Amino acid sequence: MKHLPKHARPRWRYLGVGLEGWPDARVDRRAFQRELWYAAQNLVGDVGSAELDGTVYGFAFEDGVGDAVVRVRRGEVERARAVLACVDGVDGHPLRVTVRGVSGTVRACEESYIRRPLESMDEKRVVFENSERPAFAREGRIDVQVDDGFAGTTDYDC
Repeated sequence: MKHLPKHARPRWRYLGVGLEGWPDARVDRRAFQRELWYAAQNLVGDVGSAELDGTVYGFAFEDGVGDAVVRVRRGEVERARAVLACVDGVDGHPLRVTVRGVSGTVRACEESYIRRPLESMDEKRVVFENSERPAFAREGRIDVQVDDGFAGTTDYDC
């Protein structure tokens, strides 16, 4: 089978996506891909979802932070941003999804918008609600472990 000429091939854009959840969140590529496709189907329907594509190329998630590269068709970037805004959790773990930028190649996307290695997380003990508790600190944000999960705070709250 012959290749399509260059002018007839589909054109792609790659979105550099930042992911942030609680420190105990476990998210894998397959679960994130499934949530992304469900969000696309719910927001733009079956036809719009097919036009969008929304394939997750690169994925890394560890200690509550991660990155992904999402492939979309050229001209569908704005709808892809809307779909990513609809993803608020994966497998019961709340997740913040942010689009850091858009590139024309996977390599440019990874070089410009994907942080490697992932930011470090320090484990320490803080005073929160008049008691000492375990906490995880990263870049000025502190996730304090409470009875039923975590509470997001800053340096000034503890």
